[in-house]
Amino acid sequence: MMSTKSKVAIYCRLSEEDRNKQSETDDSNSIQNQKSMLLQYSLEQGWEVAGIYSDDDYAGADRRRPEFNRLLADAREHKFDIILCKTQSRFTRELELVEKYIHGLFPIWGIRFISIVDNADTANKGNKKSRQINGLVNEWYLEDMSDNIKSVLTDRRKNGHHIGAFALYGYKKDPDIKGHLIIDEEAAQVVREVFTLFSQGYGKTAIARMLNDRGIPNPTEYKRIHGLRYQQPKRKNSTLWKYFAISDMLVNEIYIGNMVQGKYGSVSYKTKQNKPRPKNQWYIVEGTHEPIIDRGLWEKVQALIAQKAKPFTEGKIGLFARKARCMNCGYTMSSNKQRDGRRYLRCSNRHVAKDACIGSFISVPKLEQAAIEELNKLSAAYLNKDELEQNVVFNSDLRGNKETLQKEIAAYQKKILEYIKGIRELYLDKVKGVITEQDYMDLSKDFQEQKDRLEKLVADTRERLDVIERKIQAGDNRRQLIEQYTNLEHLDRETVEKLIDYILVGKKDPVTKEVPVEIHWNF
Repeated sequence: MMSTKSKVAIYCRLSEEDRNKQSETDDSNSIQNQKSMLLQYSLEQGWEVAGIYSDDDYAGADRRRPEFNRLLADAREHKFDIILCKTQSRFTRELELVEKYIHGLFPIWGIRFISIVDNADTANKGNKKSRQINGLVNEWYLEDMSDNIKSVLTDRRKNGHHIGAFALYGYKKDPDIKGHLIIDEEAAQVVREVFTLFSQGYGKTAIARMLNDRGIPNPTEYKRIHGLRYQQPKRKNSTLWKYFAISDMLVNEIYIGNMVQGKYGSVSYKTKQNKPRPKNQWYIVEGTHEPIIDRGLWEKVQALIAQKAKPFTEGKIGLFARKARCMNCGYTMSSNKQRDGRRYLRCSNRHVAKDACIGSFISVPKLEQAAIEELNKLSAAYLNKDELEQNVVFNSDLRGNKETLQKEIAAYQKKILEYIKGIRELYLDKVKGVITEQDYMDLSKDFQEQKDRLEKLVADTRERLDVIERKIQAGDNRRQLIEQYTNLEHLDRETVEKLIDYILVGKKDPVTKEVPVEIHWNF
């Protein structure tokens, strides 16, 4: 019987740090040289090359690498027998992915992983530990690099240097001084007009409509027109000025010469996801650049904003404030008081430009009545049956969160056991003389730190699990909960906050005269 050749997939990656190297000795890091090395190795081994997968300009922690993901998809379908890389770090720098694929899924899929320079080979069971250490070292590299970059950026923010990819609308980057902003007069004229109009009594929606009627591009479109590589949101009417663009502009201190940065912070060095930071953690440095808005106009506008921000309806927040949304465009509906004294909710987006929205509209009393009627129907349906689950599903999200947290704890505990085993094996290697005393001390210390970190994660996750358990237990008292809201005649803000997640309101049907209402409950 003739033996068939093993099929090999070659994976190459060229990262940004490689591109920025100037030394000629770094040519071996180029994609071309990686391919040449790996092709030669495959030829020497007598393997058939099934395909070459190559990612240019991607970091080793970037999970969105297109060729990397195509490689994984083809591996799952077993289009080849071997994955060959120059080093393990070219495949990934994340220990999590090393464990998931190299030590987990690849053996299940029947895929052998080899990296030439660091001698990683899953066919050799004896070097699994070295592959894990490689993965751990690469993980430390990522974390250290992230911390170093954050430290540099934080220092620049504290000193008032602008570090964003794009300047705020109204400014542009100074070509002569890095981190300094200069006024972009074309856009600055619009900024001054917005502040002036608001100070004269024009509303934010009215200002947006005036700018749109004159065909003035919004900040996103302005960047695109001027050739800036800005990621434009793919939303309906995304080139129009909106209420929130005006609202954000009017409170941004950068327009009075203060540098404001750090409003958002990254969740982790492993993801590009950001989350808002509290204002006391922002970096605000005064007088870093020329102001567009003078102090007098700024203070007048801030006073007007504070005055307009006072809650309506006898000093109380509106019944459906921040709860009612337009069914067509998703914008939060605003409250208006009509001549008859009643309050109405309308989608303000319809006023920013023609055809921007259908213009959802409903009176507050009518929406209140619709909510009460639906709540009473739910109450009656439940109270007439023995089992609430037949009609209303409570706590589904909480139970889903509970299951997720339980899985996380199990995963953390599994990793803890692996680190305990790793420390034990390191000790045996030290006793056998495989590694030196110093290597043992360094590696075991790192393993212990990772173990301690995971144990803290387990403790923190258990606390979150306890909170969810208490919520579920409280929610299981369902009959008493729903009986509190039976046969209501009126709603109050506390009840709306407790029961309603959000409400979608549509446009009145010209035939039936009915306004479509879709209520999303918290239970």
